[in-house]
Parts: sequence; structure tokens; C-alpha cells
Amino acid sequence: MSKSSSGILLTAAGRPEGVKEFEFTARDFERVRTMIYRKAGIALADSKQEMVYSRLARRLRATGVGTFAAYLDDLDRQADSAEWEAFTNALTTNLTSFFREAHHFPLLAEHVAGRKEPVTIWCSAASTGEEPYSIAMTLCEAFGSMTPPARVIATDIDTNVLATGEKGVYGVDRIERMAPERVKRFFLKGKGAQAGMVRVRDELRAMVTFQRLNLLADHWPISGPFDAIFCRNVMIYFDKPTQGKILSRFAPLMKPDALLFAGHSENFLYVSDMFKLRGKTVYELSDKNTAASSPLVRKA
Repeated sequence: MSKSSSGILLTAAGRPEGVKEFEFTARDFERVRTMIYRKAGIALADSKQEMVYSRLARRLRATGVGTFAAYLDDLDRQADSAEWEAFTNALTTNLTSFFREAHHFPLLAEHVAGRKEPVTIWCSAASTGEEPYSIAMTLCEAFGSMTPPARVIATDIDTNVLATGEKGVYGVDRIERMAPERVKRFFLKGKGAQAGMVRVRDELRAMVTFQRLNLLADHWPISGPFDAIFCRNVMIYFDKPTQGKILSRFAPLMKPDALLFAGHSENFLYVSDMFKLRGKTVYELSDKNTAASSPLVRKA
């Protein structure tokens, strides 16, 4: 921070303090809201205007476009451009941790214990990988093996976080609260240049398949039936009609006794009658859906 000759505080870029680098009008914000809703189903609240500016200003710098209006015009003209992916990634919030909402994992272990057929779990908002790896660890513990008859499909709309999850490398602070026996069993600690980092063991990484999936897309590149679906802390970004549409597509992909795990602030009973509450933010198919469900594989 410095001062101009007239005493006005200037930023490092030479702008008066409080003056934005790019003009960002109410119309620009409404266009962003419309475009991200159409593309990803995300409903941005009025309170997100500063967040949107901050994240998309980086895209204007990266692309060399001088105004938000021009940047959004370019997106409109190029419906399938790579910048659409960057735009979506920029506006996706990814907050996660290992064994977040820990009460879900003992229930998952109990649910799959003793199964003879292969188990498949879909983690539909995988973010940077902590959640699907927590699921994989739970499956290893439930079966007493590092190579259980189980796999995890981990999807997300954000390609950047998927790349992080696929690498399976994290700062050691990410596992500070994890039991030491879990750390020893499931992670390798970095040395030398990698000190302060940990990597998920290869056996665990082999259980998890990361791939991009937009929950609003007409076609989902996955198939069931699943023993459980984790859809935690993502529905809060969708309006109720969108939530209902997604839930209606989950149900046919679930085994008759499958579980659906939701986030702590999400309640699906207000959105759909296809599910009934099994436990704290855990759902199962309602009676009418269980009767209609079949063990046959269905395409999404």
C-alpha cells in the first residue's frame, strides 16, 4: 500500500484503495448467476457477489479480457470452450476433510459387513478426494483387508479437485485428527523435499476411480446398482426443483437396501417422497421405491 501525491491510498497495482480492478455491475452478476445455474445447477445467493467477483477476476486476468461483460460474451459465444470448465471450477466451493461428519462411516461399515458380492459406492461430490478415501478406508476396515471386494466411484464437476484426489497427496495437517493406526495403515509420509506431506497408499488409490460428472447433465457416465450413494453438502447449492430432479435419478441406481448419505444441513424429505429417513442424515428408499427397485444394472 502506498500514497499518491494527493495523499490517496493506492494498492500495489496503483489503484485507489477500494476501487475494483474490473467493473462488475449488477447485470454482470445476474448473468453469472444465470449461466452457472444453467450449466451446473448452482443457485448463487445475493450475498455471493463479492465471492463471484474475486474468483472470476482471476479468469479475466488469465484470459486477458478487459471487462466482465466481454468475458461473459465470449463464454456465450463458445458454449463448449475450455473456458467454460475454468468458469465452473472457479465458482465451485470445495470444503472437505477426512472422515467429515464421522457418524456416517460406522453405519457404512455395518451396512457392508459380511457381504459376499462386490460392493460399489458412489461419492457424487468427491472434491479433493478426502471423502472417497475415507469411504475406501472404511471399506478396508469393514472387510479386514487392504484389497476388499469393493470399489468407490468418485465424481465431481470440478476437474482441478479431481486431479488432486487422483494424486492422493496431502499436507500432513489434513490427517492430524486421524487415529495413528489409520495413518500408519493407509498413508506414506514424505521425506526430503516431500517432508510435511503424506500420500495415500497405492492399495487405497486403486479402489477409487475419479471422473468428471455434472449432476445436471442429461447423461451420467456411470451405472449402478450402488450399495450406497454419498451426496453430502452439495444439494445446498441447488434449488428444490433441481434437488428433486437429482434425487429422482439416484433412486433407480440404488440397490433395494442401499443407503443415501446427506450433509448435516440437508433434508431430502422436504424435496422428495422417494426416500425415508434411516438415521441422522441417512436415507433409504421408501417402501414404494424398494418394491420397484431391481438388482439389474441401470444406465444413468
